[in-house]
This record gives sequence, structure tokens and C-alpha cells, in this order.
Amino acid sequence: MKSPAPHVLHYGIPKPLIDVGVAEHFVPVRIPNNTDFSVLSDEEAAAVRAIAAGGGHDSIDKQFFDWLPNLEIVASFGVGYDHIDAAEAAQRGIVVTHTPDVLTEDVADIALALLLGTVRRTGQAERFLRAGHWRTGTFPLTLSLRERSVGILGLGRIGKAIARRIEAFGVPVNYCGRRRQAEVTYPYYEDLVALAGAVDTLIIAAPGGPSTDGLVDRAVLEALGPNGIVVNVGRGSIINEAHLAEALRDGTIVGAGLDVFEHEPQVPEGLLACENAVLLPHIGSASHYTRNAMARLVVDNLVAWFAGQDPLTPVAETPFRRSAA
Repeated sequence: MKSPAPHVLHYGIPKPLIDVGVAEHFVPVRIPNNTDFSVLSDEEAAAVRAIAAGGGHDSIDKQFFDWLPNLEIVASFGVGYDHIDAAEAAQRGIVVTHTPDVLTEDVADIALALLLGTVRRTGQAERFLRAGHWRTGTFPLTLSLRERSVGILGLGRIGKAIARRIEAFGVPVNYCGRRRQAEVTYPYYEDLVALAGAVDTLIIAAPGGPSTDGLVDRAVLEALGPNGIVVNVGRGSIINEAHLAEALRDGTIVGAGLDVFEHEPQVPEGLLACENAVLLPHIGSASHYTRNAMARLVVDNLVAWFAGQDPLTPVAETPFRRSAA
């Protein structure tokens, strides 16, 4: 007799492809985003063996795990997973998966778009044209990528993809991270302030979490200097946004390009008021191609797990293997 299909809880921002994939293989359990746990009975909660986390930053933590006593796996949509208490999951034997690799190239593309938009002021130039100002004068000269130097905070998959693109522009690359990487030849800086002092362009591609919270502060921005530019495609929490807004206003740095913010979708008024900041609504992976690949990977992780196979892309804290059991 065939075993009943596992119950999978949908949580977070709805993703149609995840919904379709879950419904094809499992019994979907739906609750609205941020709904109180009491929406499900104890029996319904006990039936849930997996979470398909559709993105967003709503916490999946100890309280969540207590609520779902038979939870085996959390399949998260996105490469970042600082909203999930992976250490607590590991203690409970719960697998957490994410969606690396499939979004690397699109996010790296957006990093370069932000860099070029900030250096060459393309957004301001378009607004200049649309307002009819070109008929009465030329747009002011801008900065250039020529003679700039880039430091990358976080030389993981996305950081390396950004570095390849930067090299193609003939711009030198340096990096800062938790450790020196023997396989790359870029100059390494253990200290972020030292990296910022050696370059004039800082691109952030690091993960969020306590170790990087507020890491880019006034000291880092001052080290970049008045020709400095900051680009962030990592996590908004990595930058002290108040310090950044102040640095943009007072000329400590010349510009910034941001795709991520600490309290999305809220963007600080201080940053919105800065004409020298290029601000995007977290669109790094937001192409049809990449979002579809991410959704498929969420479902594929669930399918593999409940077929008795290894999870495809577990996070570092929960590298559980069926084959090791």
C-alpha cells in the first residue's frame, strides 16, 4: 500500500511555481503570511513534515519548530537564509536547504548595473532627458570606471561572478572575507577598513547574520574617501543605513547603489532623499529565468528528501545525508 503524501506547509511570499510543484507531489498546507500559528489545529500542525518557504524575511525559528513537532526539512527560496535559525534546526535534525548557484549570474549582473548606474549617473541622466532639460543644455560630466579599484566584501559564488565581470572592465579586484582563498589571486584583506582604505569602490556580496550586522559603518565609509562608492547586493543589514545616508549627504563618499535594505520593503527616508544613491527594490534575482530555476530547486529539494535521497543544496549548518544514515 502506497504511503500517503507528506504534508508541506507553504510559508512566506506566494510563488506560483512552488505552489504547482508542491501540489503535484505533496499535500499542500497553506496559511497566510504572518498568520498566528493557531490557524492550524494541533493535529494539522503535527501532520506537517516540510516547509516550502517562499521568500521574504519572516523568521523560522525555535517557536516555529516547536509548533511543527514532526518537521523534517525547510526548503527556502533564496540563497540567503539568515531569517532561518539553522543552528536550532541542526540541533533538532531538521534539514535546511536554499537555492544557490541558480541566481548567481543575475545577481552579479545587477551588481554591475548598480555600479555603472552610480558611476555614470544613468538614472539621473534619464530623468534629465525625460524632463526636457536636454533641449536647453547638456548633462554634466560623470565619474568613470577608469582608474578605479574595487574591493569585494564576500568572495563566494556571487562575489566571484562579480569579480569576473569587474576584471572584464579592466578594473583591479581586491577582497575581504572570513578567510584567504588559496584558489584566487586577488589581493586579500583580513580587515574591512584596510580594504576600504586600499580601494575606492566597495561591492558587498556577503551573507547577512550577526557576524556582518552593521559591518559597513562610518569608519569603513571614511576609509573609502570622497571618491568612494558602495554597492550592495548582499543583505541590507550589512550596512549601517543611517551612517550611509549621512556619508552621502556630507560628501564622505560620492555615491551608492543598493538593491537590498535592512527592513524591506521599507527604505529609509534619509536614503530616498539622496540624489547620489541608486536604489532598486531587491531585483537581483528577479528575472523569469532565475526565479523559475529557484522555485524548481525548492521543490526538487523536497522531492529528493522524501524520496529517501540526499538534499540537493543543504546549508552549511545542516549538511545531513540520507546516505550517511
